[in-house]
Amino acid sequence: MGGWGSTVSEVHDYRQLAVWKRAHALVLAVYSATRHFPRSEELGLSSQMRRAAASVPTNLAEGAGSSTDRAFGRFIGYSVASSLELEYQIMLARDLAYLEPKAAASLHRELGEIRGMLLALGRSLKQR
Repeated sequence: MGGWGSTVSEVHDYRQLAVWKRAHALVLAVYSATRHFPRSEELGLSSQMRRAAASVPTNLAEGAGSSTDRAFGRFIGYSVASSLELEYQIMLARDLAYLEPKAAASLHRELGEIRGMLLALGRSLKQR
């Protein structure tokens, strides 16, 4: 059965997905970048950015264990939504001068590429 109803038989190990590897690396970069935020942001923006960043590969991991492409596609959608949340938080951190413009641009660029990969993966699942 093709399309959204098919099973996710080819994806057993989310760690083999190129998009998961890049998303995981981005989480590490966000943790590193937020390490220098003001202490007052420890439970604020720093924490929110870390959670949003971690949500991208976390949802991919959870979705890879789904029994259908449709279910996996839903988790990819959650990853995309988290990437959009993080995109805004990066802009906010830059505007508050918590992130240097160059660092923010680098995170933003990588996040955009990851989001493109997520969207392509979602499209490919729909076509199966």
